[in-house]
Amino acid sequence: MFKETNASAPSSAPPEPPPMAAPAATGIPVINHCFRPPPVAPNLGHRPRRSPHDHAQWSTGLCDCCDNLSICCLTCWCPCITFGRIAEIVDRGSTSCGVSGALYSMITCMGGWCWVYSCMYRSKMRGQYFLEEKPCTDCCVHFCCETCALCQEYRHLHNLGFDLSIGWHGNMEREKRKAGIPPSVQEGMKH
Repeated sequence: MFKETNASAPSSAPPEPPPMAAPAATGIPVINHCFRPPPVAPNLGHRPRRSPHDHAQWSTGLCDCCDNLSICCLTCWCPCITFGRIAEIVDRGSTSCGVSGALYSMITCMGGWCWVYSCMYRSKMRGQYFLEEKPCTDCCVHFCCETCALCQEYRHLHNLGFDLSIGWHGNMEREKRKAGIPPSVQEGMKH
């Protein structure tokens, strides 16, 4: 009576899979294994990977000012220059030596509270390099021994490989040259 029709007659080609829709967003990030992170800056002075409870030692003692007489003399006669250089490196170039040094000088002239300003940079530096708070709190060190504290911070950064006299950007360019990366071209230098 009824004639059966085979609507799905076998053919020689395999059946096509149904089109797949994009997966729904779940809020879970997807890892792209083909992604390569951008190159990082040279390892000059970058903080080592440590746990917050594992403190590193200062490279020199607080009273080892005579280890580097040029830094000692600079700090005794022009602490604003020493502080400015330290601040530029600790801030990774976001503030210049001149601005930080001038602010340090103004604070000194307006009441001698420069130790409060420099104490904040000692704390920031200790946080970046996981240095222990030694021999006492940062504010106490800067209040009692401002010159010695600045010398110690300068020597520590110097011992990490920084040339504080050329600033943060100068140190980064120097490291690029060592690594064989061509220096960046400034806008005014193009033909």
